[in-house]
Amino acid sequence: MKVVAFNGSPRKNGNTYHAIKVVAEELKKENIKVEIIQVGNKRIRGCIACYKCAKNKNEKCSINDEVNEWIQKIKESDGIILGSPVYFSGIAGTFKCFLDRAFLVASVNDGLFRHKVGAAVVADRRSGGVTTFDQLLHYLHYAEMIVPSSNYWNVIYGMNPGEVLKDEEGMQIMRIFGKNMAWTLKLVENGKDKIINPEREAKIFTNFIR
Repeated sequence: MKVVAFNGSPRKNGNTYHAIKVVAEELKKENIKVEIIQVGNKRIRGCIACYKCAKNKNEKCSINDEVNEWIQKIKESDGIILGSPVYFSGIAGTFKCFLDRAFLVASVNDGLFRHKVGAAVVADRRSGGVTTFDQLLHYLHYAEMIVPSSNYWNVIYGMNPGEVLKDEEGMQIMRIFGKNMAWTLKLVENGKDKIINPEREAKIFTNFIR
């Protein structure tokens, strides 16, 4: 089994990376491969609302950059981890650009990420961590992914790179979360040939302006 983790911080080895790394170590103990991809320092523009992904249905965004490669990596994986720092109580800008585009492509191409195990972690200096965590969960839930939990929300605290390693409760949250994610991945893998997946329904869109 394989998990692909996306680091939404512009700092390659910052606190978001360390949070992902703690989770990844627990997954590796269960023989689950983890690939960490740096997103936050790339030049990724936002969705331009052209909807060519829905028209073409070729599993690609019309903007030809790294996002299309990353979409395929998610498709080929068993699970994903979304890691973000906190920017004004929200997801870091470049990372949100990636998520908006990738998850739109997935949703209009027969639910590419459906029933994969999805996870989110947040590195925070002081506040805004829970709102950022909540925003990341919106993507996972919309894609019909299976989301494991920990014994608290997946937020870890620190300012300078590596300071999160001193947050004892945060470290425990990440460890427990990693173990629960590994367990969930195995449950899904072992149940694939035994339990029939519920049929996917076509999305109903309601326009509130009449």
